[in-house]
Amino acid sequence: MSAPSSCLSCGQNAENPNRRPENWIASDDNWRVSHAIGAAVAGWLVLVPRRHVVTIADLTDEEAAALGTWQIRLSRALHAVTGCAKTYVAQFAELAGFEHVHFHVVPRADGLPHHFQGPRVFRLLGKPDQPAVTPAEVTRVSAALRSHLGGSDTSAAPSL
Repeated sequence: MSAPSSCLSCGQNAENPNRRPENWIASDDNWRVSHAIGAAVAGWLVLVPRRHVVTIADLTDEEAAALGTWQIRLSRALHAVTGCAKTYVAQFAELAGFEHVHFHVVPRADGLPHHFQGPRVFRLLGKPDQPAVTPAEVTRVSAALRSHLGGSDTSAAPSL
């Protein structure tokens, strides 16, 4: 399936791999991990297939096998770096421009108010009434996560 020119994820996947924006966390041949843009939660990650995919059913066996490893590895890194009580993992890919499959891996802090728990955590993403994490904090958390994950390995499959 060819990627439409309007696909934000494909555009980000095609960027120069030597460029390290402050929100870049890690990648391999199949997946890219970045800090979410506009999140009011430090450490809100987005796990994106490097190939254009609009449904989980279309993941290759190799992509699917690595998906679980990435989700566990990112959850463990978020626990270590943010001290979160648990992580949420969600996938919808419904918003215009964001139809490309992607998984949100969100650290849920101890004491997060009930009205933000569970799927309501999305009230903390891209909402004007919830200030986004500062660019400096995104840079700090992203660097800590990169370090915890073992640097910038972009060619090998993730290991637990």
